[in-house]
Amino acid sequence: MSRPRRHVYESALLSIGFKLGKPVYRLYEKWLWLQIKNGPFPRHIGIIPDGNRRWARERGLETINGHYYGYEKVREVLKWIWDLKIPYVTIFAMSTENCLHRNPVERENLFKIIENGLNELLNMPEVYENKVKILVVGKLEYVPEKLRDLAKKVMESTANYGEYVLTIALCYGGRQEIIDAVRSIAEDVGKGILKPCDINEDVFAKYLYTGEIPDLDLIIRTSGEERISNFLLWHSAYSELYFCDVYWPDFRKIDFWRAIRSYQMRERRFGR
Repeated sequence: MSRPRRHVYESALLSIGFKLGKPVYRLYEKWLWLQIKNGPFPRHIGIIPDGNRRWARERGLETINGHYYGYEKVREVLKWIWDLKIPYVTIFAMSTENCLHRNPVERENLFKIIENGLNELLNMPEVYENKVKILVVGKLEYVPEKLRDLAKKVMESTANYGEYVLTIALCYGGRQEIIDAVRSIAEDVGKGILKPCDINEDVFAKYLYTGEIPDLDLIIRTSGEERISNFLLWHSAYSELYFCDVYWPDFRKIDFWRAIRSYQMRERRFGR
């Protein structure tokens, strides 16, 4: 069955399933699992959790409620990812543009939610049991000092781990990351630390905020928007992209597994 026809067929089944109740949904979930369980699975997934505000507006709720439910969904999706033993995941928590230009009240509410999330990670037994290294990357000088100090504390407490790596992109922009890397390289060349002839992709990657995390294999974006919005530009050169129509708070395990299935069906050539 072709992918477009398969998608239409499954959407019809799900529509019927929701009317009939959970048993049909669970049956579909099991059917999906049989298709993906043998892999291959991506090594590094990037998530752009879009649509929180629209989700709230459509329900007559305040914007902050959409972000709160979005945060709860991140916790759930991380469990799905780790259940599949996928070692690297990067969450686009907040862009540089949002840090600089979003409504101040909404921005402060977002900072509070992120602060709560980092505190939860700091005290989460699963982080230490699974040896999850946590990185918080971006223009952290734009965030409140309290949040910046907390991010540093979380990173220091997990610095010696590496079985899994959770990267939180906060006040992050892909173009700015590359510009800052170029500036740092230019400074080191000027100091004689680095020779221009020594610069290659591996060397350049070490100057990025994200350090040496591997390239993204799969980027998932919700809400129906089909763009990557300045997210990990260096790491996404050969990423597979999956755009999902649901808003982030409504993202389901079947949506995640369909993204994995889509990834498995693609022939990855890496420009060759």
